[in-house]
Amino acid sequence: MDGRTRQASPAAANGRSLDPTADAPAGRVHAKQSAFYQRLFHRLFPQIDMPFRILLWNGEEFATAAGEPIASVHFRDRAAFLRLLLQPDLAFGDAYSDGRIEVEGDLIAFLERVYRAQPAPASVDFLRRCLAGWWVRPSANSANGSRRNIHHHYDLGNEFYRLWLDDQLVYTCAYFPNPDAGLDVAQTAKMDHVCRKLWLRPGENVVEAGCGWGSLARHMARDYGVTVTAYNISKEQIAYARKRAKAEGLADRVHYVEDDYRNISGRFDAFVSVGMLEHVGPPHYRELGSVIQRCLKPTGRGLIHSIGRNFAAPTSPWLEKRIFPGSYMPCLREIMDVFEPMEFSVLDVENLRLHYAKTLEHWLRRFEAVADQVEKMFDQRLVRAWRLYLAASLAGFTTGFMQLFQVVFAPATNNEIAWTRSRVYNPSANS
Repeated sequence: MDGRTRQASPAAANGRSLDPTADAPAGRVHAKQSAFYQRLFHRLFPQIDMPFRILLWNGEEFATAAGEPIASVHFRDRAAFLRLLLQPDLAFGDAYSDGRIEVEGDLIAFLERVYRAQPAPASVDFLRRCLAGWWVRPSANSANGSRRNIHHHYDLGNEFYRLWLDDQLVYTCAYFPNPDAGLDVAQTAKMDHVCRKLWLRPGENVVEAGCGWGSLARHMARDYGVTVTAYNISKEQIAYARKRAKAEGLADRVHYVEDDYRNISGRFDAFVSVGMLEHVGPPHYRELGSVIQRCLKPTGRGLIHSIGRNFAAPTSPWLEKRIFPGSYMPCLREIMDVFEPMEFSVLDVENLRLHYAKTLEHWLRRFEAVADQVEKMFDQRLVRAWRLYLAASLAGFTTGFMQLFQVVFAPATNNEIAWTRSRVYNPSANS
């Protein structure tokens, strides 16, 4: 059915129509529907002052605010509109994925304006907070829960990610020495950035928690002369990492362990985790800190690289339920729960959010270029869901709604730390 075709009103169980204009004369139905839904929209979203058009399923439309519309949001049916009003954080993503909502115009610009229109955490009404908690409960990050959560996202298959990531399959924020750098260059630069912050020296032993497809572990072993033990609970990723390490002649210096970070054993000169803290969850931060304390030598150093927020807030219900179950983006205050109980000293904090926005520009462009192949591998719904996920993430970083923190730390008694930051930004420095 065409998206603008008028649809009959659904009937309630008692025989009365749920449509507020069902008994109106036919010539006035559309106009009254449009006025009713416009009032309803503004009543439930008073904070939205961004100009865009709402196109209803019956051909009617209204503007959300005065000014030149930045996009048009087309609702293909009444149910999609009403569900959006009740639970926007979940319903929009679901309806967009199903093709029941279309954004006609610049999707990223539209999402940026949506982020900027978000109310401050303290001003979100009590009922909406209760509904958000009732509709979607965060997935547990216990040992078994973490394995299920990681399987949901990462075990879509290596071929899926190989289509649009860089050659090394690095699925974390790149570091662009200049804005025009290519993605492969920027991902290598990110790994060097991490290694220099850790002050890695030949012969040291490094442990990595959450190693993805193993690129950082191989880079550390190959270019910095260290031995690496890397942990991951994704079977697909570990199999790929081991195969590639063997092909690159690094199997004797990189040991990939298919196990949970909680089971790390041994003593190491450096601890590194890039893109894993988002999957740990605040209830387990102290547990992670104790693992690091147990495995890090008194003269060791550590680095945690994580997506974050400027303030504590729950994960988007749609992201939790459809894309990243168990994920949470902490603010800096929450990240300190990893370090403070174990008396780690924080040595350096850097925010790379604009680098992540640039990374996502590359990912989204590459994803769009292979969307037809992805659809053949899965279906159109997954293509639309991942398009929205990547675009919304990009908009989140450009608007400051999301951050990317790199935190360097060490045991409090460790005085064998770099005197300045010169080694990070000047590789030839000896300090």
